[in-house]
Formats: sequence, structure tokens, C-alpha cells
Amino acid sequence: MSVNKVILIGNVGKDPDVRYIENNVCVANFTLATTERGYTTQSGVQIPDKTEWHNIVAWRGLAEVAEKYVRKGTQLYIEGKIRTRSWEDQNKIRRYTTEIYVDNMELLGRRDSQSASASTPQAAPAQAQPAGYQTPSNPGFASTGGNSGDDDLPF
Repeated sequence: MSVNKVILIGNVGKDPDVRYIENNVCVANFTLATTERGYTTQSGVQIPDKTEWHNIVAWRGLAEVAEKYVRKGTQLYIEGKIRTRSWEDQNKIRRYTTEIYVDNMELLGRRDSQSASASTPQAAPAQAQPAGYQTPSNPGFASTGGNSGDDDLPF
């Protein structure tokens, strides 16, 4: 058995580069930064933060969601798989790159104040939403405005 699964939570490093290729298939490329926080050892040695950059590739509906809603600085949850590809550059040197092909993407955090004042819809149309994406206002959740005692939750 083998598994090729990546889970990342990070911040987008640049606005997505979106292209439409043959048969009007949408593909989005962008970078995602993940950071391990630094710390101080017991002996007082400072270990700095370490940021890793990931090349992200989203296809079709997920690419369309990225085109509409993902911008530099957006915090994302990404599930996908690692793919390595190679090509020959203009000097006939073999080059390699490692990318994360997105299977699932969720927008995290809040919209910034500029986006909140714009007339942007709360969520992408249903057919363009990535699997597992939930909008901030979940119509399937009935709010009672407080604990009415109808459930068995302790709060």
C-alpha cells in the first residue's frame, strides 16, 4: 500500500496565476507559505522561524474558486498530493519542480476590511465550491440565539 497525501495550512504568497487551457479547463498556480515557529532552548539558544514555500496547482472548479476568492495573504487549508515534474530549459539542462495538486481547499480566517466593504458574495456558487467548503453563514444550522436547553451540551 502507498499513500500520497499532503495537508497544509498557510498563507498565499502571491495572487493566483489563472489560465484557461484546451477545452476551457481552468488551472490556477500560486505559492503557499507554511511557517514553523521558532523557540528558545533551555540553554537560551534562539531557534528562528522556518518558512517553507509550496507551489500549489488547482484545477477546474477549485481553480475558479481560487480565481474569485484567493489573494495574496489569504489563509488556506489545502489537501492534495505531491507531484514532481521535469522539463528541459533553453540550455538543455534538466530541471525539476515539486508541486501540490489540490484535492480540497478551504478558505480560512476572515476577509480583510477592504473585501468586507466590497459587494463580494459570502460564498462561491455551489458548483464552484471546493469539496468541504462551508460558508460563514451555514444555512443547514438553525441558531436558537443561545442555549435553549434542547440539547445535551454542557454549555
